[in-house]
Parts: sequence; structure tokens; C-alpha cells
Amino acid sequence: MNKFVIVINGKPEAGKDTFCDLIINHYKARKISAITPILKAASGLGWDGVKDNRSRKFLSDLKKACIDFNNLPNNYLLQKYDEFLNSSDEILFVHIRESDQIQMFLDCIKAKGQTAYATLLIKKDNDRKLKFFGNDSDDYVDNFVYDYYFDNDGSIEQSEKKFLEFFEMILKDREFQ
Repeated sequence: MNKFVIVINGKPEAGKDTFCDLIINHYKARKISAITPILKAASGLGWDGVKDNRSRKFLSDLKKACIDFNNLPNNYLLQKYDEFLNSSDEILFVHIRESDQIQMFLDCIKAKGQTAYATLLIKKDNDRKLKFFGNDSDDYVDNFVYDYYFDNDGSIEQSEKKFLEFFEMILKDREFQ
């Protein structure tokens, strides 16, 4: 069975989860995120689950500290990647914000050589405005050269068809069967 990994990124509320969830409804797919173990740790430190600019900065700083300390986010992703390899799922969406972390993850899966992969940036009209969130993770998602870019510029109803067509184009382009 073929396996395909898509590292997906975009600013907050660009439509990344909507894109993934739509594909998951049509394919044997799953999604994981580098922030998951950080959210668990943050909850233990008193974070209330709200994602305002102050908490986004806290989460970004905590993630950086965990990367520097023991590479927790990437180790978590690689563990989930190995679980994916042993599953019946064919597609894995991996949410990673920071360009150096994207490259580190890609280097690790390239070394294993068991999956095809691509990178995707979801953009939304409001991304074009100078909007900053006050943290390196959200503010610099454009600091990577992605394989694919999707402009999510319509309503959810309009985007669904465009998402599917775009995703099928990626699969065809990557000769994923």
C-alpha cells in the first residue's frame, strides 16, 4: 500500500483543519500536529485552552523550549509517523509551523524512505493583510519554500470542491496511486 505525507501549514484560521477534515472524509487519512504534546504540557501549566495572541506566544515559546530541551515535538511526530506506517491509512497530514522543524521532520522521513511527501501552505485573503500574532511560530509560516500553495479565498461551501480538486491534483502530480 502506498503512503503519502503532506506537511501542512498556514496562519491561524487559514483553513488547514478544514482542508484536512475534508480529505479525511474522502480518503483513508489522519492528521497529527507538532503542537499536540505542547498543548498537553501547557494545560498542566495553567493554560485555559484559549488561543489569543498572549497564549499563542506562550505556546510558541514553550514549544521552542521543548525543542531545545529534548526535541519533544519532532519526537512525537516521528512516533505518530511510525504508527501511520503500520496503519491502513494512506495519507498523513502533519501540522508543523516552523520552517526549521518542517525541514527536520522531512529529513527524518526521507532517511526512512518509506513514503512520498509534499509540503503545502494554505493561505487566506486576510493573510495578505499585515497581521501579526506576536510569535515566531505563527508570524513566519511563509519562511519556507513549499511544494504547493492553496489560496482559500471562498466560503466553506465553495472551498470544498476546490479543496478536493486541488488535493487530487497533488496526488496526480506526485504519482500517488
